[in-house]
Amino acid sequence: MNWMKISTVVKALSLVLICSLVPIHAESDLQHKVDSLFVIASSGELRYRDMTQPAIDSIAALGVSAVPLLVDKFTTKSARERWTVIWILRKIGSDAVPYLVSSLNRSDGLVVQRICWALGDIKDTTAVIPLMSVLEHKRWQVREQAVGALGKIGDSRAADAVMRVLYDSVGQVRKAAVVACGALAVQESIVGLVHTLNDQFYGARLEVANSLLKLDTTMVMEVLVDSIKSEKQMIGNLICQLLGEYGTDEAIEILLNQVLNSPDATRRAHAAVALIKADPQDNCDYRTTILERETDRLTRLKIESTISDLQNESE
Repeated sequence: MNWMKISTVVKALSLVLICSLVPIHAESDLQHKVDSLFVIASSGELRYRDMTQPAIDSIAALGVSAVPLLVDKFTTKSARERWTVIWILRKIGSDAVPYLVSSLNRSDGLVVQRICWALGDIKDTTAVIPLMSVLEHKRWQVREQAVGALGKIGDSRAADAVMRVLYDSVGQVRKAAVVACGALAVQESIVGLVHTLNDQFYGARLEVANSLLKLDTTMVMEVLVDSIKSEKQMIGNLICQLLGEYGTDEAIEILLNQVLNSPDATRRAHAAVALIKADPQDNCDYRTTILERETDRLTRLKIESTISDLQNESE
């Protein structure tokens, strides 16, 4: 480290130290102190690189008194500043929660959604009921962040409320609810999650598998078996993929005996691909059975393409 860099670090350290030692006599003094430290804490400048964490620690050390000033900074358009506020609030922890939950009724929806985000990162269970109260907020981003926060906190009291959000009018909110159902291990949500396989928003559909894999396998399998012949194309096809991911004897038996005989060529293709991926080395010789049964030319092409891709990956 050269002398110029040492000098810069020393000056920055001195600023943080001075700010930390200055007695607070009034609200304006606190405001000035937080603002001065926040400039360094949220700075992306190379000269402050070694000082951002000490500045964050210094603001966090102010505790509850700094929380209102930090919440006011949630109006920022800067992603770096937004993240800095979150990091500081997370460091303050549970002491920040009372003011945060009291601020959920603010008129500025942008601030409210970011408060929800912070509460989710703090993970204090006293925030559960207040977060549930904003699940019907007119701003969809607030609903998304609130249900996401409930999933992070992991309190089972939120289970029923989170399940209701699976039917929200906005896809991103439904996606957050799908993730939360898995995080909370809400067994009662299995039917709703399977229904979401037909969601118009791909993001919600994409997360269903991850959440179902966290729930009771026996219960999930029962619902999948009941739904695999659904007239809704997407549900049946994605269930095939799910069964392939489970790869259990029961899942494979369902694919072999119930789906490969389907009159729907597209459904058979999904079942065949799922079986092949469940046994990529073909230890059970499923490929022979699949190819012998299949008569549709396009479906055979999809099957052969999958086999070829797996062989190339193994080489």
